[in-house]
Amino acid sequence: MNPENHTAGGMQTMDCIFCKIAAGEIPSRKVYGDDQVVAFHDIQPQAPVHLLVIPRKHIASLNDATPEDTEVLGRLLLAARKVAEDAGIAGSGYRVINNCGKDAGQVVFHIHLHVLGGEDLGPLTAPRG
Repeated sequence: MNPENHTAGGMQTMDCIFCKIAAGEIPSRKVYGDDQVVAFHDIQPQAPVHLLVIPRKHIASLNDATPEDTEVLGRLLLAARKVAEDAGIAGSGYRVINNCGKDAGQVVFHIHLHVLGGEDLGPLTAPRG
């Protein structure tokens, strides 16, 4: 369990920025929303198209997901596909990333998918060190 997981039965937490965005309490450049999922532009884009897809339910990371979260996790992936199509990057290709934990680069402890595209992203290799 992540120490920053302030889950209250999967309900919105008071200090989670993504919970506040999902609830409409903090403005975002929203591109998609339904009863379980919200997608919006990342404020620090790493590609010409960089969208975040989050569940409305607070789940700190993939490590905190349970079998009861199966539907919402599937909805995240389908929403990622939809926002990629709507952004015009589905045909040329896009990358979907989930950072899980501090060492992977997770900064906000509310599970989310990064949808990146709009240019040749190249291979998934990075210099180490």
